[in-house]
Amino acid sequence: MKFSIQRDRLIQSVQDVMKAISPRTTIPILTGIKIVATSEGVAFTGSDSDVSIESFIPKEEDGDELVEIFTPGAIVLQAKFFSEIVKKLPMDIVEIEVINHLQTVIRSGKSEFNLNGLDPEEYPHLPQISEENVFKIPTDIVKNLIRQTVFAVSTSETRPILTGVNWKVESDQLTCVATDSHRLAMRSAAIDFVNEAKYNIVIPGKSLNELNKILDDTNEPVEIVITENQILFKAKHLLFFSRLLEGNYPDTSRLIPSESKTDIVINTKEFLQAIDRASLLAREGRNPNVVKFSTLMSGIIEISSNTPEVGKVVEQVQSQSIEGEDLKISFSAKYMMDALKALEGLEIRISFTGAMRPFIIRPINDESILQLILPVRTY
Repeated sequence: MKFSIQRDRLIQSVQDVMKAISPRTTIPILTGIKIVATSEGVAFTGSDSDVSIESFIPKEEDGDELVEIFTPGAIVLQAKFFSEIVKKLPMDIVEIEVINHLQTVIRSGKSEFNLNGLDPEEYPHLPQISEENVFKIPTDIVKNLIRQTVFAVSTSETRPILTGVNWKVESDQLTCVATDSHRLAMRSAAIDFVNEAKYNIVIPGKSLNELNKILDDTNEPVEIVITENQILFKAKHLLFFSRLLEGNYPDTSRLIPSESKTDIVINTKEFLQAIDRASLLAREGRNPNVVKFSTLMSGIIEISSNTPEVGKVVEQVQSQSIEGEDLKISFSAKYMMDALKALEGLEIRISFTGAMRPFIIRPINDESILQLILPVRTY
C-alpha cells in the first residue's frame, strides 16, 4: 500500500475515528486505526466494539485532489502513536507506505517515521446493516436533539437502560427522551420517513455525545438506519455505528403532568443568571446545590439559598406573568440550569402542580421540547 494525502484532511479523519477507540480495550487490534486505500480514496476506521466510526477521504472533492493512490492496500496502525505523529508532521502532504509486509513508513518533508503495523485481516468487520428502513434528519437538528436530551441520562450503572436516550419513531415523528429518574428531557422532530415502521430503541448516551462532537453544523441530511441491536448514522464521508442498549425503557409519558396549579412566564436568561448566583452559596450543607423558589406579590419571584455555615443569598426576579396559586418549592440548581441551557427562546413557561410534584419547563410557543424536574423536600 502506498498513497499521499493532504495532512489537514488526514488529521481530521484520524481525530474523528479516535473517538471510537478505547485505551482500556482488552482486544489488542482495537487499539489501532484501520487504514484501507482503494482506487476511490482512503478509509479510516476506529472501534471499541460498542461504537465504530469510519471516515472516508475521497480522491478528489470540489476539484481539489485530496489523495493520490499509488498502490491500494490496508494496514492497522497503533492509534495513540499514529494520531500524535500526523498532528506534528511538518508539511501539507503526507505519504504513507507499507513495506516488508507490515512495516509502515510515514513521510512528510524531511521527516520520516517507521511504525510497526498490525494485520488488517484481524480487524473486526464493521456491522453489515441492510438499509431498507432509512430515515433522514438535517444534521443541525440531530445535533440539537442530542444536545437537548443527552445531559439528562443517568450516570449510574444500577439501571443501565437509563444511561441511554430513548428514541421512538412513529409516523414521520421522532421523539427523544432521557431521564435519570430525578429529571427528564424530551424533544421531538419531524423526520423524512416513507416507511410505516415503528421503532422504540435506546442509544447509549456516551455514543450520542461522541456523535455530536464529530457532526458538522450543516443542514445536510444525516441518514439513520436502525436494526435490532445497532444504529447507523451516515453523514458525508462518515459512518457512525453504535450498539443499542438492551431492555425496555420505562414509560415516561405518565410522569408528565397534564394540568397545572401555577404557571409562570419568565425571561430565560434573567432566570438562569439568578439561579446561577443563588447556587454559589448552595454547594455545601445537607442539601447541596438546592435553591428555594417562591412567588410573591405582583409577579415577583424570590430565589434564595441558605447554608448556615456559609451564608445566604436572596434575589428577586420580575416575571412576565404568574397565574394560579402561590407557591414555595425547592429544586436542584444544577438540574434547572441544565434544563434552561437546553431550551431555546427568550421566554419560558414553568408549570407547577404543587410543591412536591414534578414541574415542566417549556419555551413559549414551542411544543416540541420539554424539560421536567422533580422538586426537593426542604420546606
